[in-house]
Amino acid sequence: MPVQIRLLDILDILIVAVLLYQLLLLIRGTRAVQLVTGLGVLFGVYGIARYLGLYTLQYLLQYLGVVIPIALLVIFQPELRRMLEQLGRGGVLVTGLLPHGLGREEAIRLVNDVSRASRVLGLRKIGALIVLERNTGLTDFIETGIKVDGVVTVQLLINVFFPNSPLHDGAAIIRGNRIMAAGCLLPLSENPAPSRTLGTRHRAGLGISEQTDALAIIVSEETGTISLARDGELVRGLSEEELKASLLELFTPEPPRARSRWRWWRLAPRT
Repeated sequence: MPVQIRLLDILDILIVAVLLYQLLLLIRGTRAVQLVTGLGVLFGVYGIARYLGLYTLQYLLQYLGVVIPIALLVIFQPELRRMLEQLGRGGVLVTGLLPHGLGREEAIRLVNDVSRASRVLGLRKIGALIVLERNTGLTDFIETGIKVDGVVTVQLLINVFFPNSPLHDGAAIIRGNRIMAAGCLLPLSENPAPSRTLGTRHRAGLGISEQTDALAIIVSEETGTISLARDGELVRGLSEEELKASLLELFTPEPPRARSRWRWWRLAPRT
């Protein structure tokens, strides 16, 4: 018996497809992408467990399936709130995408500007916290600050952190070669060991590097010392050239065989 497809069936499929597409746009550029990937891995493991007859693992994953929907409501609370707000404004269909990655020349120019601005800020003992977005989106943190959306230059970075300016406190988040927002609030480090001897700015730089793969450059307001936070590790006392070398190694696109980690580990003992 041939299957008859009604016009309402096609409309139903299109509506579901649009809703799923909008949901993907909403979580793109946020930490929720990694969580969705993790759920996909769990579903894949569950399928393998059923196919191979691994009953204990299958039972365990079925039990997790009862808890996961409740956990998702908590984990995706910021994304759900943003979706409902956009729905109320009628703006669900207009959602920004992450920009394309920078070319090598653009990345080198960005690193040079950030390193030079950090040196100038350090010489003047102006506190600063600059965050470079990498693979993990920082949209959640960008929304806590004041929108800038300006091309990164040495002068702009210095003006952002100039004392008594509205953008001085908080972090400046860079996506691509643009400062997306300044005055952003970041999570403080959950590691109690270094937090006892560090100020709020350094703890925030460490915190964002613990939760994402972003790079955080911190300039101390008291000593003018330049620090770099990455993967929950903090390297302090960097010169402009050392900061530039570390950023070029970690941030610029290079073939895997051309990349080396020796410089990062050479600097690590200075923590």
